[in-house]
Amino acid sequence: MTYSSHAYDFTDKRAGYEQLAAQLQGLLAGEPDPIANAANTAALIFEVLPEVSWAGFYFLRGGELVVGPFQGKPACVRIALGRGVCGAAAARRETIVVPDVNAFPGHIACDSASQSEVVVPLIAADRLVGVLDLDSTRIARFDEADARGLERLAALFVVASRLGELR
Repeated sequence: MTYSSHAYDFTDKRAGYEQLAAQLQGLLAGEPDPIANAANTAALIFEVLPEVSWAGFYFLRGGELVVGPFQGKPACVRIALGRGVCGAAAARRETIVVPDVNAFPGHIACDSASQSEVVVPLIAADRLVGVLDLDSTRIARFDEADARGLERLAALFVVASRLGELR
């Protein structure tokens, strides 16, 4: 499927994420390569979601998170499990929404302009494979509706990339 840019209305986040999920599903259809899929997923999210300054992936490699495909400013390359928002979401295996990163103990400031963040763990075949991370320069940009919508997008990415089949 080729990408065609069109406006999404995120005043109704649930409906906006439904549209985004449908487009992502089409974009990933038939492509099992996780790097290609991560690149297109990050690009689509960055292009479509308002007020997002960074969108991308970290993959679990050798007991730490290593940066994967992303859109935005250069990023921290390696993050220890349990450290920062990404490391905490990975260690807990749960989505974390941080309205103000300055209030998050141990926040890692890859970009000093970042003010809020949401991180979704990527789980395949009951094992952690990485995280989907989004930042914004606006405080309280992300909420529970974003968390649920991004969890759906992350699940589509995991299934399309056949991450549960990798050992």
